Amino acid sequence: MTGDTVDEIPHGKIRVLLLEDDEVLRERFARILCDWENAVLVAACATLNEALSVIKVQGIDLLLTDLSLPDGDGTDAIRLLRRINPDADSMVISVLADNQTVLRAIEAGAVGYLLKDATPIELVESIIALRAGCSPISPSIARILVNRMNTPAPSDETPTLTERETEVLRGIAKGFTYMELAEMLGISRHTVPVHIKNIYRKLAAHNRSEAVYEAQKRGLIWL
Repeated sequence: MTGDTVDEIPHGKIRVLLLEDDEVLRERFARILCDWENAVLVAACATLNEALSVIKVQGIDLLLTDLSLPDGDGTDAIRLLRRINPDADSMVISVLADNQTVLRAIEAGAVGYLLKDATPIELVESIIALRAGCSPISPSIARILVNRMNTPAPSDETPTLTERETEVLRGIAKGFTYMELAEMLGISRHTVPVHIKNIYRKLAAHNRSEAVYEAQKRGLIWL
């Protein structure tokens, strides 16, 4: 866990708590926040318990949180922050964007929801909009919700993924790019989309978030 103490935070800056268990993504988001002059990263936590401890002792204006964590669910951090500081905001950054997950996060108190492929500009603009009273949500999530409503329920039969497809699916679930996946798995950059296409077909998914949701629901991957 890293971050500034309360005494080091300049007046008027947005005090941000980041909760993300994946080290690569946590460092990526932390760099974006540290480079933005209007925010101060109070702490970057890898576990729910770390974040809960920070919320109890630090003044937080904004919580940026993943949902699927090794020791719990990000909605617990959202609820605690809402209870301690009703004026603070919470925004989810996740690969999960199915109906149930989005609604569960909103019911817990989240007022924004971005997918992990958000660009630095999108993240900063979303924070600005959120602090101005808006509720930024990735356009992809709106499309996902529409697709879920218009897509017939998938078969109860659990599809079989190859070992390589499972590795690729775990990678995209963590938000890695095609190039990063290719380097990690030692395969061609052009082979990754082929595996992803097969994964989508087997899971009757339209995009990454739906594929991750279906795979988790069917017990094919664990995050």
